[in-house]
Amino acid sequence: MLRMIQKSILISILVSYVLFGQSRTTLVVLGSGNPNPDPFHSGCSIAIVVDETPYIIDFGPGVIRQAAALSPRYGGTIAGLDVKRIKRAFLTHLHSDHTTGYPDLILTPWVMGRDEALNVYGPEGIVKMTKNILEAYSEDIRYRLYGLEPANNHGWRVNAFDIDEGMIYSDSLVKVEAFRVQHGSWPNAYGFRFTTPDKVIVISGDTAPCNNMLKYAMGADILVHEVYSYSGWLTKNDFWRKYHKANHTSTLELGELAAKAHPGLVVCYHTLYWGATDKDLIAEVATKYDGDVVISHCLQTFK
Repeated sequence: MLRMIQKSILISILVSYVLFGQSRTTLVVLGSGNPNPDPFHSGCSIAIVVDETPYIIDFGPGVIRQAAALSPRYGGTIAGLDVKRIKRAFLTHLHSDHTTGYPDLILTPWVMGRDEALNVYGPEGIVKMTKNILEAYSEDIRYRLYGLEPANNHGWRVNAFDIDEGMIYSDSLVKVEAFRVQHGSWPNAYGFRFTTPDKVIVISGDTAPCNNMLKYAMGADILVHEVYSYSGWLTKNDFWRKYHKANHTSTLELGELAAKAHPGLVVCYHTLYWGATDKDLIAEVATKYDGDVVISHCLQTFK
């Protein structure tokens, strides 16, 4: 009997290790770029993959091809980024560098076999944008449905939801909280806080420093935050200094935020280098913060 009990305990320990000892959550930087058409930094987009379920945050240019690059079909190792699995997406704000991949997000996974509607959560205006995109591609959709090409009549559809602050989504793997951030004069720009079984990941979207950003970043395992080079900002004329200060966050300001919020890791994206290197940017942040900071690049993953 004692031996059976010991064996049962050992099995429980092994099962617990398999289920909980390994990270179930992967953060993927699909695109680390900004509005500039830099060929080395794809359009702004993040994926959070829990087990094999992907959640997309923002959909800049190239979003689906970036996801496909890490999927097994194209030699990658992240099964959750098989594009037909992409069924949930979240939008921080309506700027074009965060949304020009939206038609791709809607249509390509459908063509590749997604057989249920895409659910998208974003600021006021996302419902109208969705309706207009579907209207713009109505002939393409009609041909795929009724031409020679086999296609289901579900995967092209979109359920779009206007969001406000607070809990905007939950399922068995994640809960998602939205919070307003300060992005110039945009009335509805948001950051997101994702809580998964083993991680808290906070994503800034585009923002200048603000109280909400600090509040929701507190104690996060990973803080994904936009950044621009402070030394590069000093070289700009008065107009552009004023613009960027009102809309974005400098390396020094990010360091000050991180020093108060104490995240496990800071991952910088939407990076404005202005002649700086990754090493330069990290050194600038380090004048205010001595924790772990990474300047992300496209297709980089974090657990």
